[in-house]
Amino acid sequence: MITLASLIVFLAFYTLYYTSKRAVLSYDFGFEKWMQQNPKQTKITGLFLLATAYAMWLFTKSLCCGTLMFFIQLMTVGSLIIILTPLKKVNSKALLAILLFVAILEFYYN
Repeated sequence: MITLASLIVFLAFYTLYYTSKRAVLSYDFGFEKWMQQNPKQTKITGLFLLATAYAMWLFTKSLCCGTLMFFIQLMTVGSLIIILTPLKKVNSKALLAILLFVAILEFYYN
């Protein structure tokens, strides 16, 4: 559940990042170009994903712990996206490998 919430936080921040006018954007995938051309729908989608991830954190943890973990994760993911996306270090294969590794660890230790 925490891995899924982490993935949703990443997707939410990534969609909101692509609505920025000052960001250095690359169009490796078709949905990235769509996100840049439709900022209103992308912002609504990003905010909905953030609310969903926050609700998942609240469901998994308590109110205070879930809120704290959500904001820590949001700051961490946001910083990594802002730093690594212009360098083109964020690709789908690396993200999938990291997600699978973290999911296996989560299921193993729970």
